[in-house]
Amino acid sequence: MFARIFFALVHFGARRGLSVPTAFDDATAKFAHRRLTGVRGETYAYWYLRRHGYVMIARNYRAAGDHAEIDLIGYDGSTLAFIEVKTRTMRNENSFRPELGITDGKYRAMSRMAQRFLRERRLKSARYRFDVLALENWPGRYPIVRLHKGAFSGD
Repeated sequence: MFARIFFALVHFGARRGLSVPTAFDDATAKFAHRRLTGVRGETYAYWYLRRHGYVMIARNYRAAGDHAEIDLIGYDGSTLAFIEVKTRTMRNENSFRPELGITDGKYRAMSRMAQRFLRERRLKSARYRFDVLALENWPGRYPIVRLHKGAFSGD
């Protein structure tokens, strides 16, 4: 019930998109704006997944000595899901879909981090999968959400 109410609030807040239109004076301002859009996207994704029954156990997981990160980790039923959130501001119909921005290197890094997470928590026999949640951020509209369960294997 709590997740439904909170997602409704977050969804209402995103009614005009996940980012605020601004003019960029320099590269630092542009980076900060992109980072803020990404954080808003991850927050939206978190509550979207909670609303759809996921039980979240970690957010922005990083291991010591590794620069890679897993955006969200949670249970979908009895399966542990490692979730990559990809938010992209769409300018026109020819913009690339957010999920196409995930490289082979990112897949390898997520797999490595997932194995480390499972080892640290002594969950070696747990069932798990890798999901991708893509958010298309169209200025002035609600975000479009696509959840790809089992998007790739961790082998």
